[in-house]
Amino acid sequence: MTLAKSFRLAAFAALLGAAVSTGALAQTLTIGVRAGPESIDPHFTATGTHAEALKQVFDTLTWSGDKLQIEPRLALSWKAIEPTVWEFKLRPGVKFHDGSDFTAEDVKFSIERIPVVSGPNPTTIYVRRVKEVKIVDPLTVHVVTDGPAPNLPNDFIRLFIVSHKAAAGLTKDNANEAFNSGKAAIGTGPYKFVSWTPKDQLVLERFDGYWGPKEPWAKVVRKELPNDAARVAQLKAGQVDIIVRAPASDVPTLKRDPKLAVATVESVYLFNIELDLRDKPPQITARDGSALPKNPLQDVKVREAIDLAIDRPALAEIAMEGLGSPANQLVTPTIAGFNKELPAIKPDIARAKKLMEEAGYPNGFKVGFAFTNDRLPGDRQVGTSIAQMLARIGIEVNANAQPGAVFFPARLRGDFSMAMSGWGTLTGEANYTLSSLVHSNDPAKKLGAFNVQNYANPQVDKLIEDAAVEMDEARRNAMLSDVAAIVAKDRPRLPITAVGSAWAMQKDKVTIAPRVDEDTLAMDIRPVKK
Repeated sequence: MTLAKSFRLAAFAALLGAAVSTGALAQTLTIGVRAGPESIDPHFTATGTHAEALKQVFDTLTWSGDKLQIEPRLALSWKAIEPTVWEFKLRPGVKFHDGSDFTAEDVKFSIERIPVVSGPNPTTIYVRRVKEVKIVDPLTVHVVTDGPAPNLPNDFIRLFIVSHKAAAGLTKDNANEAFNSGKAAIGTGPYKFVSWTPKDQLVLERFDGYWGPKEPWAKVVRKELPNDAARVAQLKAGQVDIIVRAPASDVPTLKRDPKLAVATVESVYLFNIELDLRDKPPQITARDGSALPKNPLQDVKVREAIDLAIDRPALAEIAMEGLGSPANQLVTPTIAGFNKELPAIKPDIARAKKLMEEAGYPNGFKVGFAFTNDRLPGDRQVGTSIAQMLARIGIEVNANAQPGAVFFPARLRGDFSMAMSGWGTLTGEANYTLSSLVHSNDPAKKLGAFNVQNYANPQVDKLIEDAAVEMDEARRNAMLSDVAAIVAKDRPRLPITAVGSAWAMQKDKVTIAPRVDEDTLAMDIRPVKK
């Protein structure tokens, strides 16, 4: 990324800002969201809805564009000056919401605090390659990595920068309190923190000292409405201006409403099922409730049987009501490292039953199956449908749909034997996903942070580690493609469906530029010109 290109982008952004009408600057924007932040500390968790909400308050070092292209943000430019050293040139003249200057001190502080304060769904995955941060001058940092790190700028799209003054001295025990009260919630983003009522609403106000274009919204209210019908009802009643994740079943009706408009996008999120490979799974028994001599999920034939029992086209068309597409690997086709040679996974009940018999489970077994019900469009419906599909091969499923705030901590504790959630490859490259989900869980290497089901394949680990330091893009992508092929054979995780998303809005008030990562940001919503 060159400085010249960065300045051209900044000039274009300023021109867009100048085009916003004076009348629009007095408006309030009310967004109906399915879920909100879990804290106001941006480093607390990597959950997508958490980061989405706080992107408006805290800037990141690099930025992910609407198609996941990497763009300047608080860093104007970056380059690898040595195999293990990245130089980031910082944007001058940036102010925090308290009026203090943004400098290299804040970058160093933010990187170094993440391992200290990160909670559930750890944000450490974004700085795991960082060995040391050196301040060269107030607007230059050198980030020393533990080896060549070609994807470091991609990782830093989730490196939120907090004030080293406002957040100084905070620990894992008191950081949330300081941020949630607003005391430490000092960012450089286009909106300032006003208040947050958990599970209710987040209120922001425009920061007139923002370095970028002036935002049209004087006030932004993000109302948490996890119930799909309630979100639609409030939109129709004019209580919100726009809603996220409009239910697929309502999209045709919403499109016909003359007062409303609908925007859709195919996202980078997909549902996947993780299968517990531990010796003593907590939620697997024989159908009569008695203990089994061994974990049936450790047998690849059982995992294949489960895979073949799932009818992905039906899930996409019926459970997701057309807002989805079948998946055959853990990343979507636009992601670098996607394996184009893998075939579609076709349901085959006869073959699945035969595999169950060969594995010694002709009558199946009983398993708990946990999945979210408020995270991504169709999560409850897809999970419930899968439970019914598995019954056809003798697996009795205890389906347990639950809020993401309950699901994710329990998942990381290892409470589940079979679980489904959504994962988005937000950096645009497959190493982000594969190193987190299918590398063996290795805290020393900071890899496999989300692999809690005990999957370990030395060949997979080596390919992921080699890809992480390979500077040649073609060779790197080939390694990641090979990982996808091995995982497709081992089946520790089963990709299910890619997730589409829809927004519905007041036609005469707002428009939105949809993002493939599904983030709904006030900066992408504009008032309708009248």
